[in-house]
Amino acid sequence: MLSLEDITKVYSAGRLSVTAVNNVSLTVGKGEFVAVTGPSGCGKSTLLLTAGGLLAPDSGVAAVNEKNLYELNPNDRSRFRNEHIGFVFQELHLVPYLTVRHNVMAPALVSGKASQDRAIGLLDEFGLSDRLSHLPEKLSTGERQRTALARAMLNEPSLLLADEPTGNLDTENSAIVLRHMRAFADKGGAVLLVTHDPVAAEQADRIITIRDGVIDGSG
Repeated sequence: MLSLEDITKVYSAGRLSVTAVNNVSLTVGKGEFVAVTGPSGCGKSTLLLTAGGLLAPDSGVAAVNEKNLYELNPNDRSRFRNEHIGFVFQELHLVPYLTVRHNVMAPALVSGKASQDRAIGLLDEFGLSDRLSHLPEKLSTGERQRTALARAMLNEPSLLLADEPTGNLDTENSAIVLRHMRAFADKGGAVLLVTHDPVAAEQADRIITIRDGVIDGSG
């Protein structure tokens, strides 16, 4: 599903440069749930963005379903990402003027594949069937995060990438989000979760720790 090989990313500002990720390799297979942990600023989010085709590495190969993401031109990479990768971020990035239903259906504007019935089915599965016509501002934080997760799953991606998805949630809503991510992996999807939360990390099959841009340990 996901293969990162010798990934290095350096950020530069004038004469100052910081190596965010240094020669990191990891894989996430079909049906596997992998958590990446580590202190703030260690390179976790940089690695996740690279895995999702959103941030080109300075060196190394990022491949999803054996497709080298950064050999694709930007338009093809965007289409591939929309069809094969689902994103869940702490910031959510819901469109404020769209209803819950239309937020979840947004990825279909690019792919043209997913139906309204699938969106409504996902929202029912996530306990949001009574929120279809609500704008994001009318939702609780937990409901907004579940909406974002439903949107990420709309096009039936093979890979789900999550960056601190439980960071702003209470215990109950965190458990709901993690349960759905676990179920996604159990059905054959691949999950890469970046988190500070040890409880969230415990849901994973494998935990990778990153410090100072390199893998410190794996279990």
